[in-house]
Amino acid sequence: MKVLVTGVGGQLGHDVMNELAKRGYEGVGSDLAPQYSGISDGTEVTGMPYVQMDITDSNCVETVIAAEKPDAVVHCAAWTAVDLAEDEDKREKVHMVNATGTENVALACKKADCKMVYLSTDYVFDGQGTEPWEPDCKDYRPLSVYGQTKLEGELAVSGNLEKYFIVRIAWVFGVNGKNFIKTMLNLGKTHDQIKVVSDQIGTPTYTYDLARLLVDMIETDKYGYYHATNEGGYISWYDFTREIFRQAQELGHPEYSPERLTVTPVTTEEYGISKARRPFNSRLAREKLIQNGFLPLPTWQDALARYLKEIEF
Repeated sequence: MKVLVTGVGGQLGHDVMNELAKRGYEGVGSDLAPQYSGISDGTEVTGMPYVQMDITDSNCVETVIAAEKPDAVVHCAAWTAVDLAEDEDKREKVHMVNATGTENVALACKKADCKMVYLSTDYVFDGQGTEPWEPDCKDYRPLSVYGQTKLEGELAVSGNLEKYFIVRIAWVFGVNGKNFIKTMLNLGKTHDQIKVVSDQIGTPTYTYDLARLLVDMIETDKYGYYHATNEGGYISWYDFTREIFRQAQELGHPEYSPERLTVTPVTTEEYGISKARRPFNSRLAREKLIQNGFLPLPTWQDALARYLKEIEF
């Protein structure tokens, strides 16, 4: 199997390429940069084939996919800076990347008759209530430019293709790039008090575990919409932070102990207004994975433990 992966400079693309290599598949990475620009960690992705591709250029996308002839495209490339996306001067660019770019990839996949995986987000919903969002729910009401453009990407994939997987994820962390865990660990070193929101609820997603699932998916023809996060229950960002510091202390970092560092729960309103409205309810129902024979991801607590041993802090 040959798989083209977009966005290999990011957290998920990096791990998908390594998972493909682990299984002996032919992985080709792509991104906007002339050569691979992700973390130089010596893993397989750093030496695997790479092709420059601008997803906002339809001719470029069609040419690359026609030349590579992949069996599947895993489309990880996206604009993910949620607050920055709200700026008037960025909106057109965000739309070009998340909506038009995704449509370009979908149309090229249609022409090449190959499978496509599109990574989406709980931000396509309005984040209200307490019930987990079902994968096949069509009650879309995005609150932000990011959510709206990711939804347009979803609709471009489902509207043009039959052989697609739309996989919504949330609270993503990986080795290659910035994320909430790294931010908290850095803050914890320099502060003795941290305020974290406790009224936004969801589940973290470790890209290493997610990559395994995505490759499992493209080995099948069980197409459709899915939700994929780690198992282990729904939590707040405050709960997550406390567990990050607890595990960090257990690994021999006393600076994160509750005696030195106080973590205070606050509401989103108390924390202060961000440019983009954040969903309160990021609970994603994952039962469809098991129903279709896919192995669920390990618990987020287990994922966090493995991740903390992977990174330097």
